[in-house]
Amino acid sequence: MEKYNKLLSNITKLIEKGLFNSKDLRKEIENSVKFKMEILANKLDLVSREEFEIQKKIIQKIQKDIVGLKIKKNKKKKL
Repeated sequence: MEKYNKLLSNITKLIEKGLFNSKDLRKEIENSVKFKMEILANKLDLVSREEFEIQKKIIQKIQKDIVGLKIKKNKKKKL
């Protein structure tokens, strides 16, 4: 939280000095928010949608194989 307060304080000082216009301020805030979001995403160890879908298909195939093996095992026990 302290970092956010420092960032806002720095922005406020620059605005007071007239060093920022509205476009610069918007760009600076967007860059700061993007940077913070990237840090958060890296900490959460997120994966892309494509990677998620691939893993989902692999898990579904493994689950299907397990069910098939269980059925075969049960058939052998009955014999």
